[in-house]
Amino acid sequence: MSKLTATIKHEFLEMLPPTIFFFVILHIVAIIRTLTTWGTGISLPTSISVTIAALVLGKSVLIANMLPFINRFPEKPLIWNAGWKTLIYSLVALLVHYLEHLYDYWKETPGLAAANHRLLAELNWPHFIAIQILLVTLILNYCVLAELARVIGRDRFKAMFFGPMALKPGDQSVN
Repeated sequence: MSKLTATIKHEFLEMLPPTIFFFVILHIVAIIRTLTTWGTGISLPTSISVTIAALVLGKSVLIANMLPFINRFPEKPLIWNAGWKTLIYSLVALLVHYLEHLYDYWKETPGLAAANHRLLAELNWPHFIAIQILLVTLILNYCVLAELARVIGRDRFKAMFFGPMALKPGDQSVN
């Protein structure tokens, strides 16, 4: 296998877990948005746009994990890094969420400044904040699991969740 192919394979495998996670949670968010805006005439993202967003966020996590400041607290309890990464990823999610709404208004207005002004005036802020709370909660779950996997090792983490669990010396199988 060539070095380029090996690098692409490695990057793809690194991007896969966050992409799958964000694919699932963004679809959950889209379903919740659909249910909470049912009958209001508000246009909602399609499954294709949610999938594209999941791919973008998966790649963003991969890029963010390469930044020198992302693993800021490696020697402290896991909650430090999980909290820090949750903050960083949540700020990115907030920006993406805001830009998604801004784009919808930009299509209907003559310019970006007018779209931003209209967005700030007309946005259903309680709904927007509720979605952000949901995203932060789900991102926190991702960060906690990612930090746990980092510390105990990806292979052991997968074995713990998906099996089979290897018996330690001296353990007896329970039948």
